[in-house]
Amino acid sequence: MEGLKIGDIVGRKSYGCDVLFKVTDIKKVGNENIATLKGITYRIEADAPESDLIVQSRNKIEEYTRKMDRNVEIVEKRVRRPSNNTYMRSAYLKKARFRDTSKDEKKSFLKFGKILHVDGDEGYLDICLKEYNKFGITAVGKYLPEKDQPSRVIALLETYRPDILVLTGHDGLLKNHENLLDLSSYRNSRYFVEAVRAARKYEADMDSLVIFAGACQSYYAELIKAGANYASSPERQLIHALDPVLVCIKFAMTKIDKVLEPYDIVAATITGEKGIGGVATRGRAREGYPTDKS
Repeated sequence: MEGLKIGDIVGRKSYGCDVLFKVTDIKKVGNENIATLKGITYRIEADAPESDLIVQSRNKIEEYTRKMDRNVEIVEKRVRRPSNNTYMRSAYLKKARFRDTSKDEKKSFLKFGKILHVDGDEGYLDICLKEYNKFGITAVGKYLPEKDQPSRVIALLETYRPDILVLTGHDGLLKNHENLLDLSSYRNSRYFVEAVRAARKYEADMDSLVIFAGACQSYYAELIKAGANYASSPERQLIHALDPVLVCIKFAMTKIDKVLEPYDIVAATITGEKGIGGVATRGRAREGYPTDKS
């Protein structure tokens, strides 16, 4: 292929162009141009020879994006729907954080949990912050390359003191990897693991600080072992850019006296149990009384 350039949206012929990527770098390796790719909706990073790539038309990109958007809309409805064991007031269905919820003139309100979202992809970060805003949740977003997250996470936690921490970006299994149980087989999993360990030194209680960590094909078991409440990816699957967001919204909107079971959380994601998993964890919202009369 001639004329491939950084910023092009491409598909891989060898995979039937099932996932679309943005070209973020091109390097000459021997006689072949090798492109670094990042998914436009999935948190996957990969390399591919230029000969395996097809630049996508605007129509193809728009069709692909519409399909992904429909999937998000379906899952958003699940997030808004109460779980079997989750207490969710009508305030959850509104953007306003403080809402009259009583039929007998008594006033109460819910203060949602605060989220610190650290992302290795600046474009995805913007999309994620808009999603939090849809639900009326306070979220601080910080763009930070995956390799820098372990050394910077404690300072961010000390500054923003969140209830929920997201550590994400891009990841993927390296070509010719030999062992799924070896962190060196993954592009960025070791950075996510190190960042989780650092965060747990700051706050060891898994109910006081809820952590989501990982991206596409990340080393799930090692992230959970390091102290993440939820992580990707149990079956080394691709995860959608908004999967970490949907998990954390659920915790931010659930009262602290309610424990969310893993099944309820996983059911509220786009990827499902192949891509997302975790452990039973308390919600981070707090009920207050009464509302402000002003």
